[in-house]
Amino acid sequence: MKNSYIILFISTFLFASCSKYNKVLKSKDYDYKLRMAEQYYVKKSYKKALTLYEELFPIYKGTPQFEDLYYKYAYCNYYLKDYEVAENLFKSFLETFSNSPKAEEVEYMQAYSYFKQSPKPDLDQTNTIRAIGMMQIFINGHPGSPKNKEAEEIIATSVKKLEAKEQSSAQLYYNLGHFRAAALAYTTLSNNYPDSPKSEDYKLMIIKSYYKFASMSYDEKKPARYEKVIQEVQDFQDRYPESKLLKDAERYLTLSQNNIKALTK
Repeated sequence: MKNSYIILFISTFLFASCSKYNKVLKSKDYDYKLRMAEQYYVKKSYKKALTLYEELFPIYKGTPQFEDLYYKYAYCNYYLKDYEVAENLFKSFLETFSNSPKAEEVEYMQAYSYFKQSPKPDLDQTNTIRAIGMMQIFINGHPGSPKNKEAEEIIATSVKKLEAKEQSSAQLYYNLGHFRAAALAYTTLSNNYPDSPKSEDYKLMIIKSYYKFASMSYDEKKPARYEKVIQEVQDFQDRYPESKLLKDAERYLTLSQNNIKALTK
């Protein structure tokens, strides 16, 4: 019986709530609708608020209330996770209300909306690249902003995602046996992220890839390609003399030198 009363109470509450919202939708009193939109926004009923703001958008355009309406309308889309629409609205807000006291906040939210659209590392990273650019523009334009620390963290997170995508592509070349392509991809990865904690690993993969490429080549091409391995190992020695991976790298140096000797004989 107790559960039945609870279900009846919830059903009654939901019916009353829907009935009240339908009344708001049907009303021709735009001031009343705006007040109700504000209430729904405060209560985080963003879908209901959004529907009302959409209707009121052309009604209040050019009025003193329009800026706040526009601001909350953009946020409704953001909170409902429609980040592409939110980004466009934040951008449009800045163009319409360039002198608004909310402009700095909205500029940050535009950049953050790009970041929220950033997908997994294995997918297209266009929005990740845009997020990095927009966040850097924000930092440069607002050097004293309290949001700058967060913006820098987002840039760092986004850069790691781009690095992960490049690493995945390079590793795929290696796994498929395309060793020259893998060597070039790991070289690009190493050059793009020289301060990465994985830089030594990337360099070792360059060495391994070039060694595999040399070992699968025609005999007449092997000496020159083993020489490339030796050059890469020597570069590893210069860059990372204290590396835990140094012995692994130097093993390919010895192998390459021995192979060259054997080929020469």
